Amino acid sequence: MITSPTNEADPLSVALQALAVTLSDERRALRLLDLSGLDPEDLRDRAGDPALLASVLLFLEAHEPDLLAVADALGRKPAELVAAREVLER
Repeated sequence: MITSPTNEADPLSVALQALAVTLSDERRALRLLDLSGLDPEDLRDRAGDPALLASVLLFLEAHEPDLLAVADALGRKPAELVAAREVLER
């Protein structure tokens, strides 16, 4: 299990939640698929892959309105999503 240095939140869980919120917004989901080259089957097959989840968080970071919206929907600070990505990339 991948954990953050402070054990405050499991980065995999944070990233999976962020993925779910991302996919619940049609425009955001389509942009993720278009920019990543993934298709829905790829996402289902690789949903637990730390590298894929880190790339989803990076996708959100690249467009601040998305990062803020997803963080708000999760009741988290945007910095928590960034920290989760940093842990997943190790």
